Amino acid sequence: MNDTPGWASPGSAPSGGEEPDSSGTPQPVGQGGANQPEQPSKWSKEQPPPAQWSAPGTQGPGQAPPPPPPGPGWGGQRPGGQGGGPGGWGGPGYGGPGGPAGWGGNWGGPPPAAKPGVIPLRPLGVGEILDGAVSTMRAYWRTVLGISLTVAVVTQIAVILLQGFVLDDNANTDALNDPSATVEELSRALGDTMLSTGAVLIITLLGTIVATALLTSVTSRAVLGKPVTTSEAWRDARPQLPKLFGLTLLLPLIAVVIVFVGALPGLLAALSGSGDAGAALAVLGALAAVLVAGWLMIRFSLASPALMLEKQGVLKSMSRSAKLVRGSWWRVFGIQLLATIIANIVASIIVIPFAVLAAALSGDGLSGFFDNTGDVGWTFLIVTGVGSVIGSMLTFPITAGVTVLLYIDQRIRREALDLDLARAAGVQGYGTGASGTTPGS
Repeated sequence: MNDTPGWASPGSAPSGGEEPDSSGTPQPVGQGGANQPEQPSKWSKEQPPPAQWSAPGTQGPGQAPPPPPPGPGWGGQRPGGQGGGPGGWGGPGYGGPGGPAGWGGNWGGPPPAAKPGVIPLRPLGVGEILDGAVSTMRAYWRTVLGISLTVAVVTQIAVILLQGFVLDDNANTDALNDPSATVEELSRALGDTMLSTGAVLIITLLGTIVATALLTSVTSRAVLGKPVTTSEAWRDARPQLPKLFGLTLLLPLIAVVIVFVGALPGLLAALSGSGDAGAALAVLGALAAVLVAGWLMIRFSLASPALMLEKQGVLKSMSRSAKLVRGSWWRVFGIQLLATIIANIVASIIVIPFAVLAAALSGDGLSGFFDNTGDVGWTFLIVTGVGSVIGSMLTFPITAGVTVLLYIDQRIRREALDLDLARAAGVQGYGTGASGTTPGS
């Protein structure tokens, strides 16, 4: 028999009435036992209780017992040798100082990322992107609201003057509500409506381009914690404005062409004599084309900040946007949609009361406003214009800020832009140790 007692895990004793010999080979009990003399036992008659047995050689007299072994998948102890309990056990890589990841022993998670500006320099969650846009507006409200207010006032003045002097003749558009109008009258009314809508849209688009360009520069500086004045933002954005204008016109043009190509087979079939079938085919083709156009618009939705911040050309910025969005289309779509919904809600809360007030102050009152028969006069245009200015002043920073922060977030996830941002912000020692980044949702 073995001279030193060992310990075996519970249930490991051989079954079937066999006992192991000194070499560990089981032998039947009682085989030759009657003819052999009994060997003197080297075991002490006083044995410790089973719960206090330990493996041989693990400790000597007077030594403290070793700590219990850790459970599977868990770090055994808190720093300092104390046993872990809830909140004190560390998982793999969560050991004490000097462990694999260098994190603390408690469940405090990774160390906080550097935050020199409005966002932490790590992958962002949805709430952090929205909060970063609002924080930029709060922290640099003079610059942000000054830019938004100036652009909104200039844009709205141009729209009011255009509607008041050039597009004030509503006689031709009345034919759209007249069931007895001729085809010629309907065509003229439709043309006038499209002309007025297109003119207002172009003016609004120009204002949006300027505001987006200036606010992109402000938001990018806010990420680094560096303020920027309106003149500095204009100096940075001015060289890229023509390219941004071309990009902003090119994207809707691409969408229109795609929808037209999708509806073209149905239109040709309708013109060839298959009226109902051609119309149905045109509608189905247009719907499918709208889905394709929407997918492309999200793919190119980060082209504007890429053009402004990377000083890229139009096509190169579209390529950069497609590369950054690849694999994250639904996430980018969801965040952009959420920002658009929030901006529209804010604008509606402000614009609708002004529109009702303008209708009440107009000649036909609220009845003409709700029946869409009221006369659009200078009072109505001015009052609604004031509401539009206030709404645009608040929505411009939200939409532009979310787009820029989403672009920065995608570059942090794919290209480790946080390291460059930390160096640009003057953060000492960032990126030399454990990264400690927690991907946002």
